[in-house]
Amino acid sequence: MERLFSPTAFQGQVVLVTGGAQGIGLAIVEAFAKLGGLVIVADLQRQKAQQVATSLTEQGYHVDAESCDCSVQQQIRALVTKIEREYHRLDIVVHNAAYFPLTEFMQIDEPLLQKTLSVNLMAPFYLTQAAQPLMKKQGGGRILITSSVTGPKVAYPGLAHYAASKAGVNGFIKAAALELAPFGITVNGVEPGMIRTPAMANLGDEQLNQSIARNVPLGRLGEGQDIAAAMVFLASPVASYITGQTIVVDGGALLPETTI
Repeated sequence: MERLFSPTAFQGQVVLVTGGAQGIGLAIVEAFAKLGGLVIVADLQRQKAQQVATSLTEQGYHVDAESCDCSVQQQIRALVTKIEREYHRLDIVVHNAAYFPLTEFMQIDEPLLQKTLSVNLMAPFYLTQAAQPLMKKQGGGRILITSSVTGPKVAYPGLAHYAASKAGVNGFIKAAALELAPFGITVNGVEPGMIRTPAMANLGDEQLNQSIARNVPLGRLGEGQDIAAAMVFLASPVASYITGQTIVVDGGALLPETTI
């Protein structure tokens, strides 16, 4: 990441990353930390988040850990309040936390649907509402969300609840971007395709992963760093005139009309 961006690109900025203890979120945390940001890792798995923070701090970066269940509005608001109290600013919010247990359509019940929508779709509303006053006072800020190609672009068996939430996320990005633009706050997202993360275990074994990779035009699964690079770009000054948009990062998987 340091070869692509200045090592001090985000120096003096406070960055909040939800779901940052593993997978894509961890890659995002590492990217912003290595580019000078003070990063807060917020995760339901507090112990993992603390391990991430400790490891990166020992390497000379500025990373703290916080526990947060993104399905609970009160915890989200309390987290942002604590950040304002302790750091006095919040420049970038990355909502990466997600919930998507593979479940057949007819087996999706109310608790499962509610939790999926709470973590994936409702949390961005609450995070943005909580961060807006501080960002407005600062004169601007960046809201970034990990969306997905699943829902906005394609579908996957067993992920109807997830697809619906991510389609909603893209609608939120556009609407929030329009309303927050007068305050200098941009709202954008990244739509990952198939990314190699621990969460891919939801979809099948390594043999299936290899089969998926063979059908990606670029010939591989994506890595967390691929998504992190897109997030860094959207948070950087060169993207200051981009808002209400999502970037698809999928190795070209959506390009073919058919899979041969």
